[in-house]
Parts: sequence; C-alpha cells; structure tokens
Amino acid sequence: MDAQILGRTRRSLHGVAELLVAGPQYAQRQDIRLRATPGGFGTVAAPDIRVDGVELVVGGARHPLAGTIAEIAARAGLAPRALSDVYADGSGFGVDDAVEVDSAAAAEIARAYAAGDAALRALAPAEEPVLWPEHFDIGISVGEVNYGVSPGDSGTAEPYAYVGPWVARSGPFWNAAFGAVRLMSELSDAAAVAAFFRDGAERAAADPQVT
Repeated sequence: MDAQILGRTRRSLHGVAELLVAGPQYAQRQDIRLRATPGGFGTVAAPDIRVDGVELVVGGARHPLAGTIAEIAARAGLAPRALSDVYADGSGFGVDDAVEVDSAAAAEIARAYAAGDAALRALAPAEEPVLWPEHFDIGISVGEVNYGVSPGDSGTAEPYAYVGPWVARSGPFWNAAFGAVRLMSELSDAAAVAAFFRDGAERAAADPQVT
C-alpha cells in the first residue's frame, strides 16, 4: 500500500470519526467512545452512525465519503461536531476540509481494527475495547499496561499493534519510546496479535522499570 494514499485515507477517516461519528454522539450522549464495526468503526450509542469502507452509514442510509465534511454532513442529515473542547490532540480536520478515502486503504485500516478488537477480547475478555477518536486507535488498559492497534501515525506509516506500560520497561522487547510496536503486516491474524499482547504482558511483568 502506498504510504501517501494510506496517510491521506487515515487522516480523512480520523476527521470523519471525530466530526461525523463521535462528535454527534457526544452532542447527544456526552460519550466520545467508538467501536470497531464491520468495514470500519461506529458509535457505541445513539445516534447510529458508522463508517463502512468508503461510505458513511446513518440509520441504515448510505452516503459516499466524498467532498468536504460539511458536504457529507449535509447529505447525511448530520450536524458536524468538533471535539476540541474535549481533548487537545486530534486529526486537525475541519468542516471545510475535503475527505479523500481510498477503498483499499480503508479496507486495510478496517482489517487492523477488526484484528485488534478480536485480539484485545482474547487477551482480556472482561474488558471492552474502545476506539478513541483522539488518537484513532483501539485499545484497553490492564494492570497499568496499554494494549491496542493504531491505523498508523506520523511516526509509523502503516497500522501497528502496541504494548505500552505506564512505566517504561527496559529490555530487547521494547522497541519504541512508549513500549513495543509490531507492524500489523508482520502479524498474520488476530491470534498473532493476541500472542504479541500476551508476550508484552509477560515482559511488562518481568522486565525492570526504567528509572
């Protein structure tokens, strides 16, 4: 997958997640949490809004993710809602920004979320994975360790799984400033992602803390 195409798609979907999915949910429910859904991601509460590939699905009606955020919102009957008053970081997307979503890139991101969701549930069945619109990753925290899957970011162009202890650990497993990262392209399926998470849990328990 071309890194630029994937990056544009990721940023556009991040903007959609904030302004057209989590934003309207927050306006009604004061809840920004999202979840992995078939083909992408969606709300956890009313209103029923989700992204499926290159379409925004609102109450069963499908609308193409084409044009600006404002134009998509008008077609879907939504009021865009920014979340800058909820958190400081985010996509940087505005209502007048154009959405560019490539179908293959969107499918790659959706597969990463689906595998991450399944792996997180396998790791900790009592926890509910959350797709956070702020950093656009899906994750959980167990025993002061964060586990999750990101669709990529400015530092890593493609989707990756991560393990992030709240207190840094030292040792060969930890290959990132915040913990450990493995590219999703190197992990064959959800079971492999779950195995990485379990390995991370063991290493977090055994490896010395960085002081």
